[in-house]
Amino acid sequence: MKCLIPFLLLLVGCTTKVDPSKVSTTPAPEPINLAAVGQGLDVIDSRVAASVVVSRELIQGGKPGKADQELSIAQSLLPKPTEGDVAVSRLRADKASDAEYEAQRKKAEAKQKESEDAWKKLEGQVIKNKEVLKAKDDRIAELEAEIKRIKHQADKNLWSIAGVAVAVLGAFATAFASPKAGVPLLACGAAIGAFPHVVDSQYFPIIVGVFLALSGAIGIWFIWDYARDRINPPKPPAE
Repeated sequence: MKCLIPFLLLLVGCTTKVDPSKVSTTPAPEPINLAAVGQGLDVIDSRVAASVVVSRELIQGGKPGKADQELSIAQSLLPKPTEGDVAVSRLRADKASDAEYEAQRKKAEAKQKESEDAWKKLEGQVIKNKEVLKAKDDRIAELEAEIKRIKHQADKNLWSIAGVAVAVLGAFATAFASPKAGVPLLACGAAIGAFPHVVDSQYFPIIVGVFLALSGAIGIWFIWDYARDRINPPKPPAE
């Protein structure tokens, strides 16, 4: 029965599993769907451009009222201009020649192309950043797994050292005292050294269940035997 004590201590020292749902974690920032944002902007730009095209057609067709309505829709889709930009446009409308208008159109086309190139570059950079972040997350997970493995191995080594120490004591006890005192220590040392391997086994719950069942059966048998001896004390030998 004394050899069962180390097993009970080992079972008490088993680490309990933590429920991941109860562990507070830092929430990750929500990703921005840049493609969806760009698609929405493209829709707005296309509708503004369509209203401008139709407005020019209406003006050329002698329908300035309808053209004004189309331009009001285009204006509602655009941000509010600054007073400076409005003043520049009014001045251009009053004094600009056809050649100056052509130069302004070329500058606007170049500016539009520059904006489109910058947007494509931004989308590429966002994709690249996502890949970099994913690589970092994978590396962090890999390092955490490695740290966990090292800690687990260190725990195994401690159990092995403890088992060797108890086995050495058992060997000395067997050699210098008696096998009755040393053999249980040797058995306990072997059990302590094997404990982490047993815990890692997929059969650990079955082993624990069998051990508890055997311990309970042995305990009940000892109680029954003790009660039987108290009720029916052994008779002295007849002379």
